[in-house]
Amino acid sequence: MAMVDPANAGAAATRSAPAGAAHAGPASTASSATGRAASDAAPIDVALCCEHPEAASWQAMLAGLLPGVRLHAWPTACPDARAAIVWSPSQAFFDAHPRLEVVFNMGAGVDAILKLKLPAGARIVRIEDGGMAVQMAEYACHALFRHVREFDVYDAERAAGHWAPRPARMRQDFPVGVMGLGALGSVVARSVAGFGYPVLGYSHSQKQIDGVTCYAGDALDDFLAATRVLICVLPLTPATRGILRRETLSKLRPQGYVINMARGAHLVEDDLLALLDEGVLAGAALDVMQTEPLPAGHPFWTHPKIRFTPHVSAQTIVAEAIAQMAPRIAAWQRGEDVGGVDAARGY
Repeated sequence: MAMVDPANAGAAATRSAPAGAAHAGPASTASSATGRAASDAAPIDVALCCEHPEAASWQAMLAGLLPGVRLHAWPTACPDARAAIVWSPSQAFFDAHPRLEVVFNMGAGVDAILKLKLPAGARIVRIEDGGMAVQMAEYACHALFRHVREFDVYDAERAAGHWAPRPARMRQDFPVGVMGLGALGSVVARSVAGFGYPVLGYSHSQKQIDGVTCYAGDALDDFLAATRVLICVLPLTPATRGILRRETLSKLRPQGYVINMARGAHLVEDDLLALLDEGVLAGAALDVMQTEPLPAGHPFWTHPKIRFTPHVSAQTIVAEAIAQMAPRIAAWQRGEDVGGVDAARGY
């Protein structure tokens, strides 16, 4: 996911759930769990890793919201820093900051960070939305409507010079299943439900969302069997990698449709292609790929049943992300518990 500086475009930059409490490494000390003592008013040093041409403007925004913080922008290291604010950090950054206790991630996805070796006891705190939830709902609804209303068919008819209205299709015949009901997925589910579609949701733990029939845990097969349009908004974890494969996609209602806005590694691409060619699935709308950019010659470029975009379904809006993260940093500075990512679960 890349970010767009609001000072330049007033919009977002590209991206991949609410924070739980856990560690990215061995058990942390009490101080890392709650940050600095509230009585310690001295400014603190915070390492900033954001390798982007407009990183200086983001640093200025953070400095304005965090007067009690001294920011040190990478590649200048601050080995004594106990906190870091990051966007696509490298292993070299973490190696240069061995005393980190908390890492504030400016994106919602943390799968890339969890692949790195962090200082022992460091916990990761991520943004929950950063302006992405509504964008993902827009993307999902657009892909859903395009399929159900057969707008792709009308495009082909127009190109061929044909004026041919098609029979209306009923929303009740296209139950929508949303995989992942965190801060992003729950907004997607509610948005789809607002248009009168039957909506189901699946998550690791049981959720309750008005207008959504929620499934959890071992009920995945029941969820899939009731779903015709599947929207994936899951975090990428060892348990969800490859979850969109022949075994699961074959359990959708006949002529199922797949919308993946999460991570490319959720989808087994060869299985999708085979199911499309066999007529088991009606089509797919994809925003993420196994390899990005999509390699030249990849079958997705020309497959008639696949529509894709270059990982733009939700773009982190920098101003919103900073506005959400700054209070958490200030809370940590006051000695409050700010939670963290459960490294074992991957979110």
